[in-house]
Amino acid sequence: MESWGALLNWGILLGLLLLGYICGSLAEKRHYRSIAKREAEMLDLPAVSFKSVGIPEEKILSGHMVYGNAVISIDYFKRFLAGLRNILGGTVKSYESLIDRARREAVLRMKAMAGDAAVIVNMRIETSNIGMTAGKKGMGSVEAHAYGTALKIAP
Repeated sequence: MESWGALLNWGILLGLLLLGYICGSLAEKRHYRSIAKREAEMLDLPAVSFKSVGIPEEKILSGHMVYGNAVISIDYFKRFLAGLRNILGGTVKSYESLIDRARREAVLRMKAMAGDAAVIVNMRIETSNIGMTAGKKGMGSVEAHAYGTALKIAP
């Protein structure tokens, strides 16, 4: 009878891991589709890390700071896989996709804030871990903050 209880506990654990994998994968794929669609819509607004792009000063109508933040959390299944990867060593792809999504989302939000600007110059991206308590290892969520100067240019 006890073996059935242990088997049931393992079944529940595996079922929850499978559910976490399916839900997390679907959410991530949906987010990537949304990112790709919005990136295609905003291709005409370049965001560059140069401090200037060779535009004569008299052509610049205005410039203002724009920014975008994104906080993306890791799902439990990816956290479990990352824990295994930390034991075995190697690339932690689940964290790579987490940071990629956060950075791209932050840049898109920054571009949305730029409105009708022609270019965003001096763009920077910063990332940080948030939601972690002292003494715990791993990653809870990652924040990406993109900022730059949006320039409106005379025709």
